[in-house]
Amino acid sequence: MGFHVIGLNHQTAPVDLRERVAFAGDAVDIALADLRTLPAVREVALLSTCNRTELYAEADDEGTSLADWLARQSTVGHGLHPYLYAHHGADAVRHLFRVATGLDSLVLGEPQILGQVKEAWAKARAAGTLGSGLDRLFQHAFSTAKRARTDTRIGVHPVSIASAAVRLAQESFARLDESTVLLIGAGETIELAARHLAQARTQRLLVANRTLAHAQELASRHGGMALPLEDLDRHLAEADIVISATASRLPVLQVAQVRAALAARRRRPMLLLDLAVPRDIAADVATLPDVFLYTVDDLERAIEDNRRSRREAADEAETIVQMQVSRFVEKLAACARTEPVKRVRAHGDMAREEALARARQQLAAGMPADEVLAFLAHTLTNRLLHAPTVALREAAATGDAELPRAVEKLFPVVVSAAGKTGGDGGDASLPGLREPER
Repeated sequence: MGFHVIGLNHQTAPVDLRERVAFAGDAVDIALADLRTLPAVREVALLSTCNRTELYAEADDEGTSLADWLARQSTVGHGLHPYLYAHHGADAVRHLFRVATGLDSLVLGEPQILGQVKEAWAKARAAGTLGSGLDRLFQHAFSTAKRARTDTRIGVHPVSIASAAVRLAQESFARLDESTVLLIGAGETIELAARHLAQARTQRLLVANRTLAHAQELASRHGGMALPLEDLDRHLAEADIVISATASRLPVLQVAQVRAALAARRRRPMLLLDLAVPRDIAADVATLPDVFLYTVDDLERAIEDNRRSRREAADEAETIVQMQVSRFVEKLAACARTEPVKRVRAHGDMAREEALARARQQLAAGMPADEVLAFLAHTLTNRLLHAPTVALREAAATGDAELPRAVEKLFPVVVSAAGKTGGDGGDASLPGLREPER
């Protein structure tokens, strides 16, 4: 089983390192096209979220080429290797199942990760880097995650990064019903944040996005006001709380912008929650007085209560994952055992179709039916028995006794009949076996 996982996540690498190997949008397609050129890699899929970047592959080198490839994508080169983890075989299967189920997430049991895994699978399939092996693995991961959420309480009252951010704002900064909140972005994380803010009766909600139409759609659903991203500087000072989650490769908020907003606010404090990887808010913004800046890594404290309350459900989900890993591995082993049968059958089917096609051509050309039947029988027998005949003759010449014993199991009727007769079966016969008397 040549499955391998190479990656890093919130447990092994800080956000300032994760953002250097994050992929979004077209970057995923470009990365997959590049990964296809690695000679040791047969199949590969790329999963990149704010908390992890992982490569799932069928490869011949246990993922060494994948680890080197990831290192080349970052600005730290081989300095990335100490932060990477690698899982192989059944451990790789277990890792994907745990990821899809939400057991490896920063927020235990969070529901968004399954959709992100499905998106990674779909992108790999569209890019042509997903074969039958990885496809079976991902399909089984989806069914495992579905079963875990159905049979346990791991998905009850799900907590997302967005809801954890809103909770942090409520508990540590200001009353939301007296605050103006500015959302930057219009993706799934911001949509979830807007929903939680609306439920908390936030006094005023602003939504800024590069595509104004997307901001307008989101704002209209949650009673907010939409802004084009280029108007951000004009409205930043109005915000008591800023929550940002875009797919930008560069920060959308720089220290000069926030400093100007603080001056306009007459130094009333601001809470900035950066939920993006790569980060949306420049790191040096945290040095400004009256600014409280949190990243996804800082939300660990805010979600600890959620992790404790879900531990029992997580233990049950872990049991389901382990059971499904065993079933998947057993299924792969069964497929491997039957693969020779499939190849033999395919060889026989191909020989039959080719012989039939020749026979039909001969009939169409007017050849007598008896001659065509004789040709068909002779051709089919020779094609089916030529390879085993050659192998048995070589075994006899080298003194190999294992192959003849295997033939006795494979052709018991022929062996039994051969023991009662004499004569040589010719080129198509098995050496040492005799054709039955007619």
